[in-house]
Amino acid sequence: MKVRGKHVVLSLVCLVLGFILAFSFSLANTEQKELGSRTNGQWKQEETLRDQILEYQQKNNRLQEKLYEKQEKVGNMEKEFSKEKQIYFNLAEDAEKYRMYLGKTKVKGPGVTVTLSDAKYDPEEENANNYIVHEHHVFKVINELYIAGASAVAINGQRLKHDSYILCNGPVIQIDGIEYPAPFKITAIGDPEVLSSAMNITGGVKDQLVNENIIFEMKKENSVILEPTIGES
Repeated sequence: MKVRGKHVVLSLVCLVLGFILAFSFSLANTEQKELGSRTNGQWKQEETLRDQILEYQQKNNRLQEKLYEKQEKVGNMEKEFSKEKQIYFNLAEDAEKYRMYLGKTKVKGPGVTVTLSDAKYDPEEENANNYIVHEHHVFKVINELYIAGASAVAINGQRLKHDSYILCNGPVIQIDGIEYPAPFKITAIGDPEVLSSAMNITGGVKDQLVNENIIFEMKKENSVILEPTIGES
C-alpha cells in the first residue's frame, strides 16, 4: 500500500510538471508568433518615429538655447536703457539746478525769512552808520544761508542770481541796480530746521549782527515762493 501511494504522488507531480512545461512552451510560441508577425515596414516605421522624436528634441534644445541668448540680450539692453534713462534724468536735474542757480525758474518750498532792521535812533551815537544795516550785514546772512544749503535766496522779493551784486548807498542798499530801504527781508528756500540752526549758532551770524546793533528777526516758513528774475542775465 505504501509503494502504491508513492507511485500515485509521483504520478501527480509529473502530471503537474508536464502541464506547466506545456503551458510555458505554448506561451513562448505565442510571443514568438507576435514578434514574428511584425513586418519589416512596421519596424522601419517605429524606427522613423523614434528618429523624428529625437530630431524634434534636438531642435527644441537648440531653440531653448537661442531663447536664452535672446533673453540675455534683452536683459543687457534693459540695463543699458536704464543707465541712459538715469543719465538723462541726471542731465535734466542738473539743467533744473542751473536754471534755478541763474534765477530763471520759479522755486517753491519750505524755508526761512530773515529780517534785518536798523536800530532805533540813538541821539548819543555820533555816527549814524553804527545803527543802520549795511551790505556786509546782508552778505553775512546770505552767505550763511547758502552754506547751510539754501537753494534760492531773494532780498525784498528780488531774486538773487549767479552774478548779483549788492552795494550800500547811504541808508539804502542797491541790489543789481535797484535800491531798497531798510528793513531788508531775506527769504531763502531750504530745510527750515537746518537754516535756522545755522543762523542761531552761538557766536554766529545772528550774535554778530545783534552785537552791531542790528535788529535780527527770523521766521520758519512752510511754503516760500520765489519768482524768476526778469531781464538780461
